[in-house]
Amino acid sequence: MVIFSVYVVNKAGGLIYQYDNYVPRTEVEKTFSYPLDLVLKHHDEKVVVSFGQRDGIRGIKFIVLADPRQSGIDALLRKIYEIYSDFALKNPFYSLEMPIRCELFDQNLKSALEVTEKASNFGAGS
Repeated sequence: MVIFSVYVVNKAGGLIYQYDNYVPRTEVEKTFSYPLDLVLKHHDEKVVVSFGQRDGIRGIKFIVLADPRQSGIDALLRKIYEIYSDFALKNPFYSLEMPIRCELFDQNLKSALEVTEKASNFGAGS
């Protein structure tokens, strides 16, 4: 299972934080010329988008893009809220509605994502 990305959106709809957890590497790069001869095909792979909003912070949205089989997304959203509260809101240099630029926030978010992914992988293999 995999968690692809985490986004935090402010009240006005502006992106204040983005973390791409899983970025597939491109094997081959190809350039195209105009006009493009593309055929779009429907693939059955889906991505789950989970929105989270906590009562303490009105208007802030926590968005997680994850594999549909990923478990523990609700707990992860609660943990992201806790990390946001501890490392962004309690930071005296952080202003509400501004982009989050805090190394401790980044480190703790990465740790929470790893724990969630490992817990899901452990449960799937049992």
